[in-house]
Amino acid sequence: MKDFRDLSVWRKAHQLTLAVYRATARFPKQETYGLTSQLRRSAASICANVAEGCGRGGNAEFARFLQMAMGSASETEYHLLLAHDLGHFDDVAHRHLEADLVEVKRMLAALLRKVRTEV
Repeated sequence: MKDFRDLSVWRKAHQLTLAVYRATARFPKQETYGLTSQLRRSAASICANVAEGCGRGGNAEFARFLQMAMGSASETEYHLLLAHDLGHFDDVAHRHLEADLVEVKRMLAALLRKVRTEV
């Protein structure tokens, strides 16, 4: 069993999730149960899947949860684009969040490759 807090990808994803929470706090009230909720849940799901994978037995299961984290990252990427296109983020905020997300996806992909070679 690994401690997820030791993984740089989890720490980076956690920082992204915190940034998403701060950014969505400024969304219109009518988005509270829509895009705000979806964006926050998909971002938090990246971290949660990495954490859950660390608590499972063996690299095969860890790899499966890393793959789910990657899916959540792609979902978050779409929600960020949608929020931008709806005018909830300006270009600068969107570029910053998107760049952080791309870095998380790269880190997940690298860790996934490493874990799969150790299976």
